[in-house]
Amino acid sequence: MSVVHRLTVGWLVDHLSFINHCGYEICDSFAYSGGVTLNTSVTSTGDCHATSTFAATSSSRDGSIPGPGDVIETESRTAKTRYVFREEFFDISKPHIAAAPEEQLWQGCPEVSLTEIKASSNREEHREGTKSGIRDSIASARKKRKRKCVFNQGELDALEYHSKVRNLIWEGTLHLVQEGLKSGFLHRNTTELSCRKNVVPGHIGCGLAELCEMAKQFPAVNESDHQAVHVLDDETSVPEQDLLSCVTENSSNSAKIVVLMGQKYLVPPKSSFLLSDISCLQPLLSYKKKYDVIVIDPPWENKSVKRSNRYSHLCSWQIKQIPVPALAAPNCLVVTWVTNRQKHLRFVKDELYPYWSVKTLAEWHWVKITRAGEFVLPLDSLHKKPYEVLVLGRVRGDVKETLRKSEDVLPIPEHKLIVSIPCSLHSHKPPLTGVLADFIKPDVECLELFARNLQPGWTSWGNEVLKFQHIDYFTLLQNET
Repeated sequence: MSVVHRLTVGWLVDHLSFINHCGYEICDSFAYSGGVTLNTSVTSTGDCHATSTFAATSSSRDGSIPGPGDVIETESRTAKTRYVFREEFFDISKPHIAAAPEEQLWQGCPEVSLTEIKASSNREEHREGTKSGIRDSIASARKKRKRKCVFNQGELDALEYHSKVRNLIWEGTLHLVQEGLKSGFLHRNTTELSCRKNVVPGHIGCGLAELCEMAKQFPAVNESDHQAVHVLDDETSVPEQDLLSCVTENSSNSAKIVVLMGQKYLVPPKSSFLLSDISCLQPLLSYKKKYDVIVIDPPWENKSVKRSNRYSHLCSWQIKQIPVPALAAPNCLVVTWVTNRQKHLRFVKDELYPYWSVKTLAEWHWVKITRAGEFVLPLDSLHKKPYEVLVLGRVRGDVKETLRKSEDVLPIPEHKLIVSIPCSLHSHKPPLTGVLADFIKPDVECLELFARNLQPGWTSWGNEVLKFQHIDYFTLLQNET
């Protein structure tokens, strides 16, 4: 499925394959009489508004049309509608910023000093400045030149960290890419790559985060009378208040479609989710599950997020208020995605994890490559790196309970690489199910916080938890009976 190659250094992962193995098949039972078919599927129109269709056609075996008093012999059949994620979102054939020839992955991993990395960063800044100079005014260009050789403390900290992990990332990525080229998963020959332009839709789906904000105005529900779980059945339309006030669960073996504010979202089998913001987490606590794995992808505060206004960010003190201890089982494995700002990395290891009684065990790195096996950004770029950090730790709970479950705990390696072609959709992280399978027992309870998509076997929470489940991110592959 998602793991293409597994080496000592880490894994080469196929994110697209993982999504398409999640079981996005919609089963629709209908009555069949000769040639009479009933189509009760939900279809998507061009402007993304959901419309239900009900069509009937009749052509019995002898060609006659049944009359009102005729008895119609029927048999039950099941139509399967299969969806796959649109592969153009993973069509990353060229680096976002091309590295200098001597800095490319295939030139080996030369030993470089911190001073040389700074110089390389300045060269990369100059290349970016040259490209943007056409668009920038003379005044802003002068401002950039003035800033070029000055490093603030945050950048110096990032450079020092990068100098420590650089060789591990370069050499490990090279080994995994070589395996990918041998198997044909990656292609060095650029003539084999698609020439289509990767166009990312500007806006798909309703404003989920805004909807969560609106939900605060809903009348308060009586928790004693209110159901903690809404189990999806064959009905596609779910009242907004139900979706926003309790955990929604698809316990079936097939995918379901939910319609929210006129938009359609695919829910994979054996998955559950809560759509809410951080102030409305009580339904997740009322779900009464304890999780053995908790993955967290916080909306970290940074300058680019503030400028783009793409999504709201949380301050450090707000992230600390997430009730991880109340959700975690003894010895729970906690995995937190961290940006390349050292301020955030220090916060997770020195403040957040101790506050949650989590012991830091390891730092892994997600490395982003093109279909040709090159870094998507120069490895020594100052402001943007082709990798992100994952901090892994375990909950330290009650001593007796921890000792009782310690036999189920598998050791976590101090460093691993997860190498993959990234999705062009912002913040669509690669799945961790396949890589964590080596270190957790099967059939454990898993939770993702601040999720933007769903996975089979996982509970997911976030104010954009259905974002990448919108049906327009998928292609209807086939209809079969």
